[in-house]
Amino acid sequence: AIVARFAVKPTSSILTPRKSIDKDGNDVEIMTKGRHDPCVGIRAVPIGEAMVACAIADHYLRHRAQTGKGVGP
Repeated sequence: AIVARFAVKPTSSILTPRKSIDKDGNDVEIMTKGRHDPCVGIRAVPIGEAMVACAIADHYLRHRAQTGKGVGP
């Protein structure tokens, strides 16, 4: 088993006014007021798993290129 820990920096609220449209299709300008930072920690787990899988695959391919053999019997 591989145990890994990683930290995720919280995403910030964008306070700059943005152009959008309302439900009727009219142009409007919206702006975030206050702090409404989403929690991306739960969504970060599959990304961390994919990063570890890529690193393991990279090391496996490097080992195979250097030795000419795969891992195991």
